Amino acid sequence: MTETEALIVPDARAARHRHRRYLYRDGKIAYWLLLPAVVLLAIFVIWPAIYAAYLSFHDWSFYKAPEFVGWRNYANVLTDPLFWAAIGRGFVFVAMTVPPMLLLAFGFSSLVVAVSRHFASTLKVSIYLPTIISTVITSIIFVVIYDYSGGLLNAFLGLFGIDPVAWLGDPKWALLAIAIPAIWLGMGLTSLIMVAAMIDIPTEYYEAAAMEGANWWQKTFFITIPQMKNIILYLLVTGFVAAIQQLDLPLVMTQGGPLDSTTLPNLFIFNHFTNDVNVGYSIAAALLLFVVLGTVSALIFRFVNSERLVD
Repeated sequence: MTETEALIVPDARAARHRHRRYLYRDGKIAYWLLLPAVVLLAIFVIWPAIYAAYLSFHDWSFYKAPEFVGWRNYANVLTDPLFWAAIGRGFVFVAMTVPPMLLLAFGFSSLVVAVSRHFASTLKVSIYLPTIISTVITSIIFVVIYDYSGGLLNAFLGLFGIDPVAWLGDPKWALLAIAIPAIWLGMGLTSLIMVAAMIDIPTEYYEAAAMEGANWWQKTFFITIPQMKNIILYLLVTGFVAAIQQLDLPLVMTQGGPLDSTTLPNLFIFNHFTNDVNVGYSIAAALLLFVVLGTVSALIFRFVNSERLVD
């Protein structure tokens, strides 16, 4: 080994030692920064979930100590036709809200991207306003709109000679009547996420397509939608989870009626929790709903493949 090599080797070892020391220090700082979030997660999420699973195997109420009953609560839920009817109604509600919301948000986002920057800012503010309105206030507004005798909707239909409709009193229309404000509430955030995704698409793709003579439809189907695949998948999953767990709108607008036509899964569980002495049944139903949500979300990810874009 030459004299120069003899000097280089210790320097290289010292550099590696400093690098490992800095990595250890950075990793230690990262763990300390994560600690508060982990502690809060354990206190407010992990431990309540574990305790809820424990109580689901017990006959328990606020007035007596838990009594172990095994799988009886789960068997009662799984054999309850009202529970499965609520789950099925939840899927119908998802079909009523998520696809129209995604289509409307996509069209609105395309408009925002196409207009001038000043007008686009106005459009974004206007579409986001419903998001900051309380769900309870929105429910009251739409109850007034749907009112049979003095509602704005029936008054408008009366201009065309159409008889008044009991939007919230007819099982045929009640779920649709709740789906419309749900779409209105969810469009704001969905549209802004889509706008951000569209702006992120390189303009060179559209310029190259325009040089080949592509029209708006061709650019949309062959450039915009493929480039937004991951965003659409995210919005599809989050929209499904939010829609099937909707509680405030049916609770305030119809209380689950008429004839349970708007009793969605969370409202079904809420009614049991407030009216049933055995709280274990409600907890078991909630955990089974969690299994349904996780299974469907996994199937969406499985069949709608999410791939990272490669430039």
